[in-house]
Amino acid sequence: MTLKTLLNETHRSLGAKMVDFGGWDMPIHYGSQIDEHNLVRTAAGMFDVSHMTVVDLKGARTREFLRQLLANSIDKIKVRGKALYSCMLNAQGGVIDDLIVYFLAEDMFRMVVNASTREKDLAWIRQHAEAFGVEVVEREDLAIVAVQGPQARALVAGLVAESDRAALDKLGRFAALTVSSIDGVELFVARTGYTGEDGYEVLLPQSAVVAFWNALLAAGVKPAGLGARDTLRLEAGMNLYGQDMDEAITPYEAALAWTVALDDLADGTPRAFTGRAVLEAQKAAGNARQMIGLVMDEKGVLRHGQKVLTANGEGEILSGTFSPTLGKAIAFARVPAGAPGDVRVDIRGKEVPVRIVKFPFVRDGQPQAGINL
Repeated sequence: MTLKTLLNETHRSLGAKMVDFGGWDMPIHYGSQIDEHNLVRTAAGMFDVSHMTVVDLKGARTREFLRQLLANSIDKIKVRGKALYSCMLNAQGGVIDDLIVYFLAEDMFRMVVNASTREKDLAWIRQHAEAFGVEVVEREDLAIVAVQGPQARALVAGLVAESDRAALDKLGRFAALTVSSIDGVELFVARTGYTGEDGYEVLLPQSAVVAFWNALLAAGVKPAGLGARDTLRLEAGMNLYGQDMDEAITPYEAALAWTVALDDLADGTPRAFTGRAVLEAQKAAGNARQMIGLVMDEKGVLRHGQKVLTANGEGEILSGTFSPTLGKAIAFARVPAGAPGDVRVDIRGKEVPVRIVKFPFVRDGQPQAGINL
């Protein structure tokens, strides 16, 4: 059975083209994916991301549990409201999912995980939480609306109670705060996102999400679909689970080494997170496949699954798209270790040259240095 968010009818009334996304009926665009992409880069757009899963972890040993569960170190966040991006790994070092975790109190943390991995994530978390006496609560009562773009914060602030606006204005990046809307609805506002632009991801009661969406519309925020969200995140150098990584891929093979903390506990012993031994061995060997960014100057589009030819052997395109901001095709590719040399992509039997560039491809709405247009 196809799942629907409470905003489903609202999307349809706005002319959205709906598609199946991980079992959910979601808007791909409302007319023009490129217009929606550019709107987020220049002003503000909003996305219904209520299909994602919110999980609250409760118990005195929750931080201890997260030390084992996550490849990144939960001890990096010590101030309430701060957030951490991490991968959750299996015993082979593969990525079960990537997620954000928020520190709300020493006995309560909140996680937001991907929609397509919901069932396996919950099963894995519950399986390992039991030994620590941690309660795992899926928050099906919460919806999520992401408001992204240079004007996003100011437009959201206009819907927040005046007494909370100063605190919201001071909220730093990768942190969250609970405020009230002008209608008295509790909003969990996180300064996070999946577009490379500033803005908020707002968690609020399902019962209030339609009114909040309509208030954003009235304030001048236009809706954007999953199509624009995908091109925005790729320009911003952000991975998509299931396409750029999965349970057979380690963080080192997905350009996520920065999310791996091979740290020690207070007593000097190595933090024994799941998958650590495999990652240590892979790091020592130095032979992990690498994820690189590509730009194609010739006309055409780089697409998932295309063969990539390097000096060290073959790789493949992971995420690929036409970049509205750059006006060129861009992609992630996974290739063998070592200097790739001149790189080509096999497009319908023709070897097309591409350039290796550092990602993000776009930062703060502008092409990254070194990407020639």
